[in-house]
Amino acid sequence: MKILRPLLPLLSLAAAEIVAFAVPDSPLHQPAKHPYFAILLIIAVAVYYIAATAQYFKNKNNSATEKPVFYRGPFLAGVILFLNLLNIFTVKTALFPVLYFPALDRVFGTLVEDRTLIIKCIGFSMGILLKGVAGGLIIGFFMGIAVGFSKAAEYWINPLIRILGPIPSTAWIPILLVVFSEARSASSFIIGISVWFPTVVLTSSGIANVKNSYFEVSSTLGAGQLQKIFRIGVPAAMPSIFLGLFNGICGSFVALMTAEMIGAKYGIGWYVNWQKEMMAYSNVYAGLIVIAVMFYLVITVLFKIRDRVLGWQKGVIKW
Repeated sequence: MKILRPLLPLLSLAAAEIVAFAVPDSPLHQPAKHPYFAILLIIAVAVYYIAATAQYFKNKNNSATEKPVFYRGPFLAGVILFLNLLNIFTVKTALFPVLYFPALDRVFGTLVEDRTLIIKCIGFSMGILLKGVAGGLIIGFFMGIAVGFSKAAEYWINPLIRILGPIPSTAWIPILLVVFSEARSASSFIIGISVWFPTVVLTSSGIANVKNSYFEVSSTLGAGQLQKIFRIGVPAAMPSIFLGLFNGICGSFVALMTAEMIGAKYGIGWYVNWQKEMMAYSNVYAGLIVIAVMFYLVITVLFKIRDRVLGWQKGVIKW
């Protein structure tokens, strides 16, 4: 089994290619311009074996099954097998409704043929996301510091946090569309709210849980209030702050998609909703693929930053 394990992606690819080119398509499906599905599988498997070979020569001392790339081989083979079965049930036999389950060639072809609009929508969505996340993070961070360190701030601000925070960010949409002159600003504000609440709660909680002995020792050494905050309180609360940011960003994805589907003129959420209204489900699935990849990369970058900042907690939360 260990000998066959590295070959599983290649065997799964061979089966998928045989089905793609040897089995005729159903006449109910509109043919694609090019065999995008078959080409994508070849590229994916080629990249896998190139990466696996490079890793093999880099770490010769470890067995092949211990290397991360080789370890992912059966998973890649399983994904190809699933897509192959989906290809059979859709374009080859039309067992699934043709309108709602288009050919995989058309789905992946949309990513190529409609790339200009998709890239523009990605840029629009990322601009809104970054603006909202930055605003929510900054306000939540400093408000959390104030609540965590100041009894007066806790007295006045905590009730507002408890009342306004649990309200779903998307519930503010009817009001924000009236307050803001354009949907883009309203969308950024909605995202900011979704990031602000978990950030302020976990920042204040993290600071409140710092041992008082740390601050007492710093006072003995002559540390001022700002030094206590940014040299002791904030570093000690960093794990909680990143956890709040993670929860906030995950919530911001939902807020972004909902906001774009309501009033935006561009954006990947707008693109999916527009294509759904046009009954172009191949474009809908392509948009969902883009959303999955885009948000996966955002979370991956966040965890890379977390592992760099919190080196002593690297690997505590796995992604």
